[in-house]
Amino acid sequence: MVDLTRKRAAAAALFIIALLFGLGPLHSLRAEPASAARAETASAAGETPEKAACDRAAFRLVVDVGHTKEVPGAISARGLYEYEFNLRLAKLVVERLNQAGFDKTLLLVTGGRAHGSLVQRVARANSSSADLFLSIHHDSVPNSFLEKWEFLGRRLGFSDRFKGHSIFVSNSNPDYRTSLQFGSLLGKELKAGGLVYAHHYTEKFMGHRQRILVDAENGVYRYDQLIVLKDTRIPAVLLEAGSIINRDEEQAMASPERQQAIASGVVRAVENFCAARGSPLVDRIARQHSKPPAKASPLRAALHRSARAKSQ
Repeated sequence: MVDLTRKRAAAAALFIIALLFGLGPLHSLRAEPASAARAETASAAGETPEKAACDRAAFRLVVDVGHTKEVPGAISARGLYEYEFNLRLAKLVVERLNQAGFDKTLLLVTGGRAHGSLVQRVARANSSSADLFLSIHHDSVPNSFLEKWEFLGRRLGFSDRFKGHSIFVSNSNPDYRTSLQFGSLLGKELKAGGLVYAHHYTEKFMGHRQRILVDAENGVYRYDQLIVLKDTRIPAVLLEAGSIINRDEEQAMASPERQQAIASGVVRAVENFCAARGSPLVDRIARQHSKPPAKASPLRAALHRSARAKSQ
């Protein structure tokens, strides 16, 4: 009986020793294939580990076509309406997002007069359970800056003085910080694609159209009063894709190459935004770009101080 007890004790001791010295390596051997499998899956999908965290099939984005057929927006240097540019680019953006796996993207087209259309698109965006709202526009300038030229027998306005895209967010949006996050990501991707943002919105000569530049690196401005930005209950960004009143840029905006470059930038920004949701990146970007640039002019610094005081 004693020998049996000793044998059992010895066996238990050997088991414990084996367990203590064998558990670490055994655990590692079991964990490594699972980790490798995850890496292989991400690699096969063409994704980084960060992007693999984005649930594209569940992400909902509203792509809003700026203006309507009844109120078609600005007139280009060659007499085309802004609405035509907006609709064409928005359709391409939605198509590219669907191809990237964001198949719950909604193309928002409204009709009617200006104010009624704005109210309608805000209502539809708020009822969509979307994660993000992006409004597509093309830019012009105040009439006082226009010159005249003749094109195909028509005397039309133009201004080659201003060019570039602009990105706007509203401090009155319930989720301003996340709106700014996406705006900065979008600006960064457009810049990576070789595009340059418009700088004239910071200038005093813009009068009541002057805006506060909250991200000088990526071209994001505040436009607090804009209905589609402030009244939507989800993060909202407005993109002025380029200046169609500039004769050279109008031609560029009509080209498939420029449209594809913008659409690609939007897709990359949405991918990064989707992957980064819920991370500290939101607060970090907001804090970084809520401060005036280091070399800001006295006027611009005063505007930033005023904006920050109002937001607190």
